[in-house]
Amino acid sequence: MRAKRVGLAVFLVLVGALLVRAAQSIAWHDVAAALLALDATTVASALALTVASYLLYSCYDLAARRYADHHVATPRVMMISLIAYAFSLNIGALVGGTGFRFRMYAREGVSLGRIARVVLFCIATNWIGYVALASALFASGAIVPPPEFTLLPVGTGTGLRVLGVAMLCAIVAYLIACRATHGRIFHVRGHHFRLPSLQLALLQIAMAAGNWALMGMIVARFLPRTGDAVVLAALLLAAITTAIAHVPAGLGVMEAVFIALLGHATPAPEIIAALLAYRACYYLAPLVLALLAYALLEFRGRPARSTPLR
Repeated sequence: MRAKRVGLAVFLVLVGALLVRAAQSIAWHDVAAALLALDATTVASALALTVASYLLYSCYDLAARRYADHHVATPRVMMISLIAYAFSLNIGALVGGTGFRFRMYAREGVSLGRIARVVLFCIATNWIGYVALASALFASGAIVPPPEFTLLPVGTGTGLRVLGVAMLCAIVAYLIACRATHGRIFHVRGHHFRLPSLQLALLQIAMAAGNWALMGMIVARFLPRTGDAVVLAALLLAAITTAIAHVPAGLGVMEAVFIALLGHATPAPEIIAALLAYRACYYLAPLVLALLAYALLEFRGRPARSTPLR
């Protein structure tokens, strides 16, 4: 436990050092100029990709409905999902993704046990898709980190390929487990769970891997000269770094990772401007809509149901 805390402390110090170094070297007037240079077509395409991504997010909850066996209507499930993910990205998964789901599904009459299964299924879907996409990207050898990127043991092309193969093995093991144990109930410290069917597991991978790819495409729209694969790799590494650091919306952490990975080829002001534009499209715009949608749900109260929930 102490070693874990020390490791986390060292990790946060390294990230902090990256942030300080990056902030000192950035010409903020160049960042503003890069933002003003963005054309309407680029912003419109990024917003369209954002809509597609959030629709995929809603599919996580629709698949979770099948897994948890509740009967909330599809439009309401999609609204709950969109609200939960918008809040999760901006204020953190515990309050946003988990807290808001428990609040909203409970208003629909879903039992706490089923809500917990929905939450766990959605979390698992997100990270299973992450592992699947990252494994393919890293194992392909398409990503070669810059020479100075030595913060991690996998900070080389060979290291990333080995990591990619290991992640791919983990995905294969997950699919085998879903096929071999389908229908079996596991009991762990008073909690009960089961793995999804193989078909549902494959759907998890397809949905979430596609969604992570969409996120990478949004950032790449604002960094057109960098290369889609490289931008996607930076986003995937920034996402896991943000999750470890527990920083809401990855403020500062994402920028530090992108600059460390891409700064040798792309000017830091362009990277910062691209990430600010990405946050505006993918974080802030959906949050405004989520606030309005959540207020509507709260004021209208729980709708009448024609089918009793189990």
